[in-house]
Amino acid sequence: MKLELIQGDLTKVAADAIVNAANSSLLGGGGVDGAIHRAAGPELLAECRLLGGCPTGQAKLTKGYRLPARHVIHTVGPVWQGGTHSEEATLARCYKSVFAQVQAHGLRSVAFPSISTGRFGFPIDRAAPIAVREIRAAFARLPQLEKVTVVLFSPWDLEAYQRALSAAPGENV
Repeated sequence: MKLELIQGDLTKVAADAIVNAANSSLLGGGGVDGAIHRAAGPELLAECRLLGGCPTGQAKLTKGYRLPARHVIHTVGPVWQGGTHSEEATLARCYKSVFAQVQAHGLRSVAFPSISTGRFGFPIDRAAPIAVREIRAAFARLPQLEKVTVVLFSPWDLEAYQRALSAAPGENV
């Protein structure tokens, strides 16, 4: 079991799956979503069109096409509305839904961005502890899970996740 925090480009990570912080249409967008669609090629968009979108807090799996990852797990995070609309619970559901896909498809490695902290405005200092908690819970319940990588956009994002990891009770996986 290994949790790795890095600053870098999620589309360059070789893993069984990478996670797309998608919008509900699954048809591409800005930020991580647009980068994944560009790197995977037009086949990803064609497959996503067949999925009929995805509700917030849920996840759907596609092939990775031209990415080094075999699959993309698309999840729709909550848009931050001040913390009064169950955003934290919805973000936790995103991670749970992704790990349900990991389990269902027998995947051993997965790489995440920081879900909802870009255009969706979720404060990273509130999102990082939720991510760390849900990743640790997944390691505890999924024996086949070997590695989770969280790929952060900036040094500040990386520092927020490092703080969350060191502040959270439990072993630093």
